[in-house]
Amino acid sequence: MSSTASERTWEGPSAPERLNLLRNARSVAIVGASDKPSRASYFVATYLQSSSPYRLYFVNPVAKEILGQPAYASLKDLPEVPDVVDVFRRHGDLPSVLEETLAVGAKTLWLQLGSWHEDVARDAEAAGLNVVMDRCIKIEHARFHGGLNLAGFNTGIISSKRQITS
Repeated sequence: MSSTASERTWEGPSAPERLNLLRNARSVAIVGASDKPSRASYFVATYLQSSSPYRLYFVNPVAKEILGQPAYASLKDLPEVPDVVDVFRRHGDLPSVLEETLAVGAKTLWLQLGSWHEDVARDAEAAGLNVVMDRCIKIEHARFHGGLNLAGFNTGIISSKRQITS
């Protein structure tokens, strides 16, 4: 069960720190990448493939190919150690994803929007990893690089409230 906002005690990196992580990254592995266009990971992968300089790696043990690139069964199968491990996995899978991230030597664990696991964050930081939770790497990249309008948000406003139009 994921924590609610009121139970959250871990504090993530500031906006300038997240920008620095994205600027210094050269490669991103998307764990839980999907070849289904309806999935958030597919949308994020499509954006990063077309609008970022990152070498992308898709980790999915059942897919053979995603967006014209090979899919890998695990992080250890990648041809290089990714700078960022972007995770689209269930809450209960996050501890094992952290173990795999540490085993390959990646430097940043990025848990997607809606994903929050304080124990994983604390363990990751204790092991020397940078950690970002409950943030979409696509939205963050687009926000920092002026691409929100091009990234699927045509209003320039990001809000959870419905906009009233007359």
